[in-house]
Amino acid sequence: MLTSITDGILCCLTGKTANLVLPLESSEPSDGFKFVEVKPGRVLRVRHIIPERPPAGAEEKAAGKKEEGSECDGSPVDSSDADISVHCKRKITVYRNGQLVIENLGDVLHSEILQCQDGDLEPCSTVEVELADYKEIASSPDPKPVPPPVPPPQGEQKPAPPPRRRRRKPKRTLMIDSKRVITSCKGTHSDVALFFIHGVGGSLDIWSSQLDFFARLGYEVIAPDLAGHGASTAPQIAAAYTFYALAEDLRAIFKRYARKRNILIGHSYGVSFCTFLAHEYPDLVHKVVMINGGGPTALEPSLCSIFQLPSCVLHCLSPCLAWSFLKAGFAHQGAKEKQLLKQGNAFNVSPFVLRAMMSGQYWPEGDEVYHAELTVPILLVHGMCDKFVPVDEDLRMAEILLFGFLKVIDEGSHMVMMECPETVNTLLHEFFLWEPDMSSKNSLQGEKEQTAAKADALQTLKHKKNGDK
Repeated sequence: MLTSITDGILCCLTGKTANLVLPLESSEPSDGFKFVEVKPGRVLRVRHIIPERPPAGAEEKAAGKKEEGSECDGSPVDSSDADISVHCKRKITVYRNGQLVIENLGDVLHSEILQCQDGDLEPCSTVEVELADYKEIASSPDPKPVPPPVPPPQGEQKPAPPPRRRRRKPKRTLMIDSKRVITSCKGTHSDVALFFIHGVGGSLDIWSSQLDFFARLGYEVIAPDLAGHGASTAPQIAAAYTFYALAEDLRAIFKRYARKRNILIGHSYGVSFCTFLAHEYPDLVHKVVMINGGGPTALEPSLCSIFQLPSCVLHCLSPCLAWSFLKAGFAHQGAKEKQLLKQGNAFNVSPFVLRAMMSGQYWPEGDEVYHAELTVPILLVHGMCDKFVPVDEDLRMAEILLFGFLKVIDEGSHMVMMECPETVNTLLHEFFLWEPDMSSKNSLQGEKEQTAAKADALQTLKHKKNGDK
């Protein structure tokens, strides 16, 4: 700690920041690690694991033999790979007083989707919340209700009725009406890719348990280091760490490695980038996992945060900041957690990068309406002991999303994927394999069609009888 304070004083005197532009030296093996230049002079380290699969021709022949065998035997073909289409329809209305009304008019998947093999459907519902920018305003449709009229005494003339209030006009109305195909994503499917995106102060090493687990199952996995993190280059200007600059980096990585069905897994600040990519590429993003990502609110940096202090001061405070992160990010602060923090290369960035990252979190478009427009299935994972993100924020996120399913891990905290890797891996794998069960909807639709056909037949008979008379 004395060394860091001395370095900080030297930084203040010389006007230079220690450890400013040099990325961390990677001691990892070169297998699976690549350096991708997303822009001139802007290089990101990416871990890309491609599983060994049989040639495409062999897979097609095997699939053809399987289909022929099932036809000869008379047994039905496995429907787990069949396309399941879900009707995504909702009306989003924003009023001038900040009230947000969401009407779900299509298929709404059951909230306890991961407790059984297949999810079922529940009836349409209406969500009525308030925008985060208007928390002070009451959520009542009529903020100033008129008191009930006092009955006049006998013998006096009744006063004229008050003028009728004009009906509220919405500030903005959005209508979403589309079909989305939701299928099971197995490790044997060559068109599936998993993208893991870390948050502020992290690196791709925090996903080590997940990357190894899903690579063994046959999934293709991609995990980048954000600029200034891990072994990626660290530009010297603060503008390189704004949300939009980092989002364009990840857009380049996504376009480079994307398959037909892509699953995005984000942690903390990385959740915002997953949301951005899911909104930009709805046809390519098949499912999303948000781990301790917070509520569906627009990003705006805090002016009173400790991270607004000069970089040299943050360098002096780095031991205290690291201890605070360990205490708030993990449910326990033992030797195991300290080792995990060191192995995951978490919170190991220069003070300049840390300050620029926190100051650059400006994304006004990512509000409740932006999240409500998403039609992709989203799994929310929350560590109950998280001191950075309250569980109420993830509850609000699940309420806003069309297909949002919240799972709480009691023994986990902010770094739940490092504390409880087996639990997180199991949850993620179940979600990847999950597909909705549309049998109940199809049976109801079939009954409606039969009822309509019977009604048409009765109407035809009545017309015939009338004609005979």
